[in-house]
Amino acid sequence: MSSLLRRVTGVLLLVLTPVVATIAGSAAFLAAATLTARISLLSAAGAVIMALTAAGIGAAGWRLLRRRGRTTGFAVLVTLACAGLAGTSILVPGARPAAGPVPAWVRFWTLPTGSHLAYAHLPATGPKRPYPVVYLHGGPGTPGNGLPGVAGSVAAAGFDVYAYDQLGAGRSSRLDDVTGYTVARQVADLEAVRTAIHADKLILVGQSWGGSLAAQYLAAHPGHVQRVAFTSPGPIWPSAWPGGGTGDPWARMTADQRRRRDDLLDRPRIYLQAALQGVNPNAAHALVGDDEADELMHRIAVLGKDTTSCSGGHSAPVHDNHQGFYVNQLTVADFATIADPRPALRRIAVPAMIMRGGCDFIPWAVTREYRDTLPNAELVNVPDAGHGIAADQPDLYERLLMAFLTGRRLPVTPYTGDPAPADTGR
Repeated sequence: MSSLLRRVTGVLLLVLTPVVATIAGSAAFLAAATLTARISLLSAAGAVIMALTAAGIGAAGWRLLRRRGRTTGFAVLVTLACAGLAGTSILVPGARPAAGPVPAWVRFWTLPTGSHLAYAHLPATGPKRPYPVVYLHGGPGTPGNGLPGVAGSVAAAGFDVYAYDQLGAGRSSRLDDVTGYTVARQVADLEAVRTAIHADKLILVGQSWGGSLAAQYLAAHPGHVQRVAFTSPGPIWPSAWPGGGTGDPWARMTADQRRRRDDLLDRPRIYLQAALQGVNPNAAHALVGDDEADELMHRIAVLGKDTTSCSGGHSAPVHDNHQGFYVNQLTVADFATIADPRPALRRIAVPAMIMRGGCDFIPWAVTREYRDTLPNAELVNVPDAGHGIAADQPDLYERLLMAFLTGRRLPVTPYTGDPAPADTGR
């Protein structure tokens, strides 16, 4: 090797050392996550491999340059520089929500499942009916803020009304072991809620994911459901719709909204969190805690909050009862693995009503499956409404819900066809 080539190769090796050492250290960080979730140990493993890599490549570079005795100092310098960069770009926490006061109307259940759930309750103001109405919010992990607007009318009709923040969301408790966020845990919590309020049966009103949860609860506990209303429900069983066939709530974002969303996500810390989720979700949780992850999810949700309504629809209000990031991610992942509940549901004749907005982002066939699966179900198409029917068509939503809850004839003729209604493009 000529003297010039040797020197050029040596310099090139030294220049590439930080890059290769960083890659090796990152790989060691992720590999160690298969064994532990402690960020200090993951960081130590990454730093050791980074230093060894820098020393190995640096030694070869300095040897070619015929400069001996500089390997150790060079390796230390590279490791400190790379570790410092990682410390500022990856290990420094992002924004967290300001802790606000808990409203006076919030109450809590401490359940035998271990969940500590926040809830709101409006007692019946009319002649008391035997079964309470329980609202199930969407997401997973996207709570409302107390009782829905129609709660007063429901209570006046004689129903006790409850709405609660599901485990991992809103003001309810979070899990230290995030792999505990499962569909089965949410079903178990709902059954524990039924026992806590001393109800023989529940009337369920499920919005979006809340509809999916209501279906899972119905399959598991059919004897404890008096009737159930599904509002813009998510899938009964997502495995029936592979390849993302259950709809994308962000598909209608504008180019500017997508850019702003990407700006929120385009950070090394968030990339590493996503990588860790695939290796060890508890390590991702240790790196980016609930407060930070929930705040990020909240900001993205606020950015896209109106994209699921019809074009030119209303602008949804923003509240400070934050989403739960990890319950969303882990429950969605678990939902994709559960057994098919449809055979059980086909044998359950509990009265059911399905409401679907004409421009809901969830495909028509996904919603129609509820009617096709449940023997005693009616499907109502609501024109000029998106995913949030109660917000887009509040008067019709209330009339439909009140008629169904009280066993009266629905004010809209149920849709019995198989193709999507004329005003539904999906």
